[in-house]
Amino acid sequence: MQKSRPTQNKRARERAKQLKQQEKIARRQELKQTRSSSPRQQGEEDPDIAGIVPGPQPSPWGDEFDDLKADEEEAE
Repeated sequence: MQKSRPTQNKRARERAKQLKQQEKIARRQELKQTRSSSPRQQGEEDPDIAGIVPGPQPSPWGDEFDDLKADEEEAE
């Protein structure tokens, strides 16, 4: 008759699960606080998108492909 042992194991598992959930909640709250207090001030431009304007962007390869297109047009 080992009926008490599974109950104790179950209680231990449930206790461990609750502790893990509490740690997870605390970790999430800490992350929220660190994210909300960013080093950038309100209204300051994001450095990742600084200088980008809406609309077509210039080619990152410059005029390399423009020369190829011009050569193709001349060949026709």
